Formats: sequence, C-alpha cells, structure tokens
Amino acid sequence: MPTMDPANSNPARAEELKVLANEAFNVFSWIREAHKFAQAIDLYTQAIDLNGDNAVYWANRALAHTKLEEYGSAIIDATKAVEIDPKYSKGYYRRGAAYLAMAKFKEALKDFQQVKKLCPNDPDASKKLKECEKAVMKLKFEEAISVPESQRRSVADSVDYTTIVVEPEYAGARIEGDVVTLDFVKKMMDDFKNQKSLHRRYALQIVLQTREMLRSLPTLVDVNVPDGKHFTVCGDVHGQFYDLLNIFELNGFPSEDNPYLFNGDFVDRGSFSVEVILTLFAFKCMCPTAMYLARGNHESKSMNKIYGFEGEVRSKLSEIFVELFAEVFCCLPLAHVINNKIFVVHGGLFSVDGVKLSEISAIDRFREPPEEGLMCELLWSDPQPQLGRGPSKRGVGLSFGADVTKKFLKENNLDLVVRSHEVKDEGYEIEHDGKLITVFSAPNYCDQMGNKGAFIRFEAPSLKPNIVTFSAVPHPDVKPMAYANNFFRMFS
Repeated sequence: MPTMDPANSNPARAEELKVLANEAFNVFSWIREAHKFAQAIDLYTQAIDLNGDNAVYWANRALAHTKLEEYGSAIIDATKAVEIDPKYSKGYYRRGAAYLAMAKFKEALKDFQQVKKLCPNDPDASKKLKECEKAVMKLKFEEAISVPESQRRSVADSVDYTTIVVEPEYAGARIEGDVVTLDFVKKMMDDFKNQKSLHRRYALQIVLQTREMLRSLPTLVDVNVPDGKHFTVCGDVHGQFYDLLNIFELNGFPSEDNPYLFNGDFVDRGSFSVEVILTLFAFKCMCPTAMYLARGNHESKSMNKIYGFEGEVRSKLSEIFVELFAEVFCCLPLAHVINNKIFVVHGGLFSVDGVKLSEISAIDRFREPPEEGLMCELLWSDPQPQLGRGPSKRGVGLSFGADVTKKFLKENNLDLVVRSHEVKDEGYEIEHDGKLITVFSAPNYCDQMGNKGAFIRFEAPSLKPNIVTFSAVPHPDVKPMAYANNFFRMFS
C-alpha cells in the first residue's frame, strides 16, 4: 500500500479521524459490535488517506481487522506500520497476533522476538515471547514424532465402544442397542442444557456411526426437496449450544419432513462445542436425511488447536476423541446442491474461472485442508463488493466479486450461492445482485459482537429463500474460548 501524495496530506485532520476511530473502537469496553469495528476501520482508512506515514494509524487499523478475523488485512497493515517505523513495537505485536490466529507460529515467534528486543523490560512482552517459544517447540516436537499419512492407523479402527462399561449410577441418556432414537437425542440435549455429560460409551458410538455415514457420502452432495416440502440451511454455530437449541425451538427438530443443512463451523470459539457436535451427529445417526453436514474451515486440526475445541474435547471426553473428531471432520462433504439450483458451501468460490461441479465432486477431501487450491477456497473464500478477484482479507483463500459469482452460476446452470463463514449484523446478507446469500447462525458471536443469527428455509418448488432471524439466548456463565490454551486467549 503506497503512502499518499504529500500535496493531499492533512496531518491535523488525520489525527482527528484517528481520535474518532479510537472512540468507535473503545465502545467495545461494554459491547463489541461488528459494525463498530468496521466503522473504526473506515475512520482509520480516512486518516491514512490524509497522512499515510503515521505508523500508529496502520497498527490501529490492523487491530480492528484482527477483531473482525480479517487476519490477512491485519498482517498487511502491521507490516506497513513497521516499515514506516521499524522501532514501533505495537506493529510487530499486532502482526504477531494475526500470524498466531492463522496458526503461523514460526512467523509469530519472529515478531514477538522483535517486541522483546524493543521492550526488554516489559513483563507482558516477555510472557508472550516465552509462551510463543513453547508453542513453536511443541509444534516442532509434534512434527518430529508424526507418522507419515500412508502409515497412519485410523483411531476409529482401534476403538470399540461395546467394551466400555456404563456404570450403574449413570443417570444420563442411554442408547439401547445400535439405534439412536429421538427420545435419546431429546434426553441428551436436556442433559446438556443442564450441564450434564453424556457417557463416553454413547459419545463414542455416535461419533463412530457418524463417521461411517459421512465416509460413504460424495464430496458434493445432491439434496432433493420434493414439491410442497421445505429445507433449512443454517450457518456457523461455533459452539453456541443454547442458541442451537433455540433454532430447534423456532424451526422444529430435524426429521425426514424437517431436514437441515448445517453449513460448517460447528465448533471452536464457543465453549459448548462438544454439546453442539454430539447433538448434530446424534441427529445424523437418528435419521441421515434429517441432518446434512458440511465442512467449514474450523473443522480442522490447526483451528481446533487454537480456538478451543481441542482443549474442550480433552476436558469433557478424553484424548482419543481429539484424534477421532479430526478423522471424522476429514469425512465431511465440502458442498451441497439443492434441487440442482442452489449451491451451498461454507466459504466461497474460486481463483480461476470454469470450475465445474464435477471438479468439486472429484476433490480428495479426506485430509486436512490445504493452504491453496479448490478445497481451500471452498472453505475460506469471501465475497467482495468489487468486481473480479482480490486478495483475501483473512490471508487464506481469496475475495471474489459479483461477476465471478454470476459466471460460476451460469456455467453450472445454477441460480444461487448460499455460504456462511462471516458474522453479519442481521445474521445474513444478500449480495452480488441477489445471487449470493451469507447466513450466520451464531448470534452475539463470542458473547461480544451484538449480531443476530439467521437460518434460511427453502420451499420447493420455488426455492424462494425465507430468512428467519433471531437473537441470542442466555447461557451458563462459561466464557468463549474457555478451553483454549491460555496463550491463545491472550490474543482473542
């Protein structure tokens, strides 16, 4: 990003704009609304346009981008800050935090080393550097002892839930035999609502049965909604179990006549991710055509390690479930097509034209998400208001315009793209001349964003989207990221 023409420079007005941006940002001491972060970004941008040689403006905008999970943009801005002032410690700090959020631990370590060098007597800098060094050492150790993919034995093949004894005093939900019933799921959800646990035997049974179902599915799943019937698409839930219960309260339990698609990012951030994933998986076991599940970018080891799911699984279940969930997440389909007309995917579209549905179907999905290519873009990309394509504000995938959306739809004889992946103030947003809808189902995301949640009901044969919005409901006093590593919570 070039600095601006000195002829247009106005440092005094730029400083006024920075103060306004800081005020917008400081609203978050009592409520952190997404539009306030966006407002702060806009004001910092105006300040930069008037005085692009002030490192503070760039670093502050980097922090606002980080709060909106726009880590790629944060890295660009923080890099500009340290180019302007190589001794500005906050620039390195904010770039390091953004790298960390993207699981780029080695890059983050370099920035925190620089922070420590510039602020040798700052105890906070010392603490963060030490924790970052530990994270990198742990990563190197895990890489050193890792088994090549070709030699790796499936965890699912090494466990047998039938050998696990259920203690007589256990009073929770029970599965009789191999069949998961609605009565069981209701009892389990009620137990979860009262912060009770499901016995490990039944949790294992649900996860293993779900794995077998998902493995048999294609990468791109065709969904048929008969005339007169409906189909509901939900976006990110992110471990907000009590809001998931509210969706079922508003729209009914999943069933053959009331099917759902949950479009990825079931876990992480919220601290009831185990309850969410077991509930969704249990409905899948109860009736496979009542519950469709798509992979999101957070159904991956790297994200689960940072954003809380891995720690929560260890705390509520056991270590073996960490690897088991990672295996099952690799079985999740990447996209769905409703009645040959609506393309549903977690992230978005592609860096090249001409991608056909047959190419999506041919993707080898049984792996951790790569950092580039079609699978990565399906999970990570975002729409942009400008035409064409641009760099991803997240630092992974890309941004794509209305022309890209329209061309993809036309080439595949489709009418609409539905995707998730982004928090929206109203729980949804219609973009690209009505050809793309974002739906997000985690209201008051992370207990701080103040947004609504939404889901979409499609009625056949018209498939006209009926969007229902809802607000957050109360939940027990367990904070988001409660099970994340302390180090990662420092930067969330």
